[in-house]
Amino acid sequence: MSTNNKDTLFIPLEGMESEHCAQIIDNGLAKVQGIESHRVELNNRRAVITAKEGAVLIDAVQSIRDLGYGVTSIKSTIPVLQMSCASCAVSVESIVKSVPGVINASVNFATSNLAVEFLPNMTSLANLQKAVQSIGYDLLLADEAKQSETLEALQEKKFLQLKTKTIWAVVLSLPLVNIGMFFMDIPYAEEIMWALATPVVFWLGKSFFINAWKQAIHRSANMDTLVAMSTGIAYIFSVFNMLYPQFWLQRGLQAHVYFEAAAVIITFILLGKLLEEKAKGNTSSALRKLIGLQPKSVTLVEESGHQIEIPIEKVQLGNTILVKPGEKIAVDGRVTAGTSYVDESMLSGEPVPVLKIENEKVFAGTINQKGSFQFEAVKVGKETMLAQIIKMVQEAQGSKAPVQKLVDKIAGIFVPIIIGIAILTFILWAILGGANGIVHGILAAVTVLVIACPCALGLATPTAIMVGVGKGAGMGILIKDAESLELAKKIDSIAIDKTGTITEGKPQVSDSLWLNEEERDKRILYSIEKKSEHPLAEAVVTHLGGMVTLNLTSFESITGKGANATFNNETYWVGTKKLLLENHISIADELVEIAEEWGNQAKTVVWFANNKRALSVLAISDKIKPTSAAAIMQLQDIGIDLYMLTGDTEAAANAIAHQTGIKHYRAELLPQQKADFIKELQLRGKVVAMVGDGINDSTALATADIGIAMGKGSDIAIDVAKMTIISSDLTKISQAIRLSKQTVSTIHQNLFWAFIYNLIGIPIAAGILYPINGFLLNPMIAGAAMALSSVSVVSNSLRLNWKK
Repeated sequence: MSTNNKDTLFIPLEGMESEHCAQIIDNGLAKVQGIESHRVELNNRRAVITAKEGAVLIDAVQSIRDLGYGVTSIKSTIPVLQMSCASCAVSVESIVKSVPGVINASVNFATSNLAVEFLPNMTSLANLQKAVQSIGYDLLLADEAKQSETLEALQEKKFLQLKTKTIWAVVLSLPLVNIGMFFMDIPYAEEIMWALATPVVFWLGKSFFINAWKQAIHRSANMDTLVAMSTGIAYIFSVFNMLYPQFWLQRGLQAHVYFEAAAVIITFILLGKLLEEKAKGNTSSALRKLIGLQPKSVTLVEESGHQIEIPIEKVQLGNTILVKPGEKIAVDGRVTAGTSYVDESMLSGEPVPVLKIENEKVFAGTINQKGSFQFEAVKVGKETMLAQIIKMVQEAQGSKAPVQKLVDKIAGIFVPIIIGIAILTFILWAILGGANGIVHGILAAVTVLVIACPCALGLATPTAIMVGVGKGAGMGILIKDAESLELAKKIDSIAIDKTGTITEGKPQVSDSLWLNEEERDKRILYSIEKKSEHPLAEAVVTHLGGMVTLNLTSFESITGKGANATFNNETYWVGTKKLLLENHISIADELVEIAEEWGNQAKTVVWFANNKRALSVLAISDKIKPTSAAAIMQLQDIGIDLYMLTGDTEAAANAIAHQTGIKHYRAELLPQQKADFIKELQLRGKVVAMVGDGINDSTALATADIGIAMGKGSDIAIDVAKMTIISSDLTKISQAIRLSKQTVSTIHQNLFWAFIYNLIGIPIAAGILYPINGFLLNPMIAGAAMALSSVSVVSNSLRLNWKK
């Protein structure tokens, strides 16, 4: 992906457990030369960097790895074909290095092999092959399925490795705890415990020590530092006591070992990480469901009529694709043949299937029902509506809520403060703890290091945002960023556009009255309106539907009044009442009465007459959406002030307001006047949302605190808005506000429990209760509590999925 000769690179990250970790990586990237902008997204587990040249990627990846975090990448060695000299090897190496997402590449001319490392989310071996083929060489991709491991497959592999480590840790820790608690008198008890604890601490827990060392080199600290220090101190203290028990015996003290504490701490933390990974996987389930909506292959209909199955990647604009009953639609397009009902609930949240006939739009990811049809591919790849939704959801899940800024500051100083508290705890115990002060001091310091949990703080906000945004997407509400999700609960005023938002935005004939309903007269009206270019003419044509046009001998459009035409030497008129009166045409009283009644309802009245008298009158109106009145009532019931803003006439605005129950409206407004009215509300201290669908609403949408666009509206309105209602159903607005309230409430609960846990847990771990009742917290229990704190925060965020 490139903008203005700049590459935007997405680096998938491993081992980033909290916002504190994200901050460390972000600070590391700030030091890499050549990076113009960078941000780290905890929820998406990726770093996003912008650089003028792709060569900076290797330095960025190295910087992240030096800090003790992983980058998900694929390393491959592939045979290169058609190379004849050393300069060929240089050319292949250069072209591969220029592909966005390639970390490093080298070509060995002697063996004709390309050794490459790349980011699987940005490129693939097939892309590298295309690049090499473009300069006249080729790559031999013998087993493409094996070579192109996906990001998800690598994450699954990592999860299985963590699961294996956890099982082994539990298997080795159970006998260790039993010996420590019940069988310390058996021969060689301490040596057996040493033998069982050593693999747990230094094999299963080695990543904590490696990462802690990398952090220390860069004068930084994270959760790994706390785990490595606590288990390392407990282990070394136990080894010393086992080898030199006389040191304590000479001072009249018992030489205890704490191998079980060191091992069980590692076990509990591995178990916590395993549960956390599983839960975090569930928080992104909405995104995975969206990604899974796209089929892998399609049935292509060639010009000859021959049908072949091709991979979705090979679909091109203009291709004709056959969709069979029950199949998913692969790309966005326009129906060219056949009819069917299509289930669009996965995009719009609406359960009722939609009828698709010729020229109707279809969207990628929706499911065909019982019929079969062909459609022309209009948007493919990243341009489809589904791809845009996935991108928007991913970006929203990666954005930070305003409350996160405070949490980031706390997380940034959390670990050094905890280390300080642990040291202070040891010193106070050593001075005031009496004969066992040193031993109690070491245990208390270890417990403080173990119980402190920056992860719970770091996960409190992003996991709730991730679930909230994902749930919104499932309901057909696209939320652009975390800030708008957090702000939506404060909305107290909503400005709503009329045409296309409250109404369908398509003028339709709602009523008609004929003096003598003759088929010939209808055909004449149909033929005149078919020739007319007036916007309302189409509504009449649609209403009369599919008649055969007559051969009119003349047609004249009369600007602002209507039109006339001649058929069989007789003149016919279509248009305003004024047009008929000017031409001395008589109008029956019953037609006048009904026309006045329709006019009072803000309907547009169209007259049809021959040379002598009016033959019929038709009323055209923009139909109110079926759900609009209910949606307006819902919003007013929860105390939100609604204002309808329209460029239409006062009479039309008044009629719509009366029918839908809106108390406040402004008519005959220009686009800028809509924006000015929103500013006026904001000056009164209101938090204002603007709901609109057209280009003319874009200024007001941008001015409002939260812009809400209708999914069936213009692209500009959708780009400017902070939320998009895919189905254009106004009832979704109250759902979005409720979702915002639930998400913010979950964030507050998470932060409360994360802070309370640390505020209560750390003093108890330090031994504050010991002088009162002799209670000293066991480091093993502290390890369990620490592991559960993160899991409880993520689990609480997942509860959002079950709320209505």
